[in-house]
Amino acid sequence: MCVRVFLAEDSEAVRKAIRTLLSECKDIKVVGEATTLSEAIQKSAELLPNEIIFDLHMADGEEWRLSVAPKLLAISFAIDDEGKALAESIGADKLLDKMELYETLIPAILELAPERATL
Repeated sequence: MCVRVFLAEDSEAVRKAIRTLLSECKDIKVVGEATTLSEAIQKSAELLPNEIIFDLHMADGEEWRLSVAPKLLAISFAIDDEGKALAESIGADKLLDKMELYETLIPAILELAPERATL
C-alpha cells in the first residue's frame, strides 16, 4: 500500500530535497512533479495522485481548478495569517512550514491518507 503524491514546487532545490526526504518512506511514492500552477493542474489530472504537495505561493491569486479531488498539502516559508487565509481559500487540508518539512512532511502525508491506495 502506498500514498501517491504529486509535487508542485517552482524551486528545483526544494523539489530535490522533498524527493530525497520522501524516498526514505516506503509508504509514499512521488508520481509526478510540476514547476508551474498550470502544469500542476494538468499533470495531476492525468496522474490522479492521492495528495498534492504544493508551494502555497505558486497560486499567486489564481484559482486551483482540479478535476480530481486529492488532498492538498500546502507548504510555505510564510505561516502567518495571510498564508493561512490563502491556504484555506484554496482548500488546503494542511499548511506546513518549509523550514520544518524534515520533521512534519511525512507524518502529514500519512495523516491525510489513512486508507492508502495501491500503486
